[in-house]
Amino acid sequence: MTTENNTAMDSNALFREENFTDQKMGAIRKLIPVKADGSDDPDRAVAFFGSAQVMTQMGAIPLNFALDGETIGEAARDFAGKAQIAVEEASQEIEKMRREQASKIVIPGQGGGGMGNSGGGIIT
Repeated sequence: MTTENNTAMDSNALFREENFTDQKMGAIRKLIPVKADGSDDPDRAVAFFGSAQVMTQMGAIPLNFALDGETIGEAARDFAGKAQIAVEEASQEIEKMRREQASKIVIPGQGGGGMGNSGGGIIT
């Protein structure tokens, strides 16, 4: 009987990571595919990912997003557009969570399960 180890790293899907930043807007991660021996793997594409933070009333929210391009320069030019999309998506998600929280109505004396019916219940 054999068991599969789900925590094993796939030696055929390894990447070397390089980081770039302008120290203003955010950072770009360049993932370079490598073979199991550590040499570059030209059969797989390089990938770029951007990261930035947006300040909200709740504090800083990290944003991560894929970038298009085959060079760091192309990825850098794609950064602003993709960052804006990530900000809009995060804003929509925050607004959705805010609406969900606002829609919960607390009715004193409902629910609970204790004697005297003193627990508060939440209806959504």
